[in-house]
Amino acid sequence: MSEATLTAVPTELEAELVCGLLRANGIACFIRRTGSAGVVFAETLAAGAPCEVVVGDADLTRAREVLAAQSGSA
Repeated sequence: MSEATLTAVPTELEAELVCGLLRANGIACFIRRTGSAGVVFAETLAAGAPCEVVVGDADLTRAREVLAAQSGSA
């Protein structure tokens, strides 16, 4: 399966929220941390690590639509 980065978010919690929304709409996804591997600072633990939300290439357009619809309802 080819994959594509849907969005980047500043914390793993935000990535989990995005994935939850996508999964609720039938879109498979996973989270990839983008911060420094193997290095943990107190600030990172407090704020979380930057992450990307990744989906399959075939789901990218639909995933963007789901996020856009959610952003429009906020």
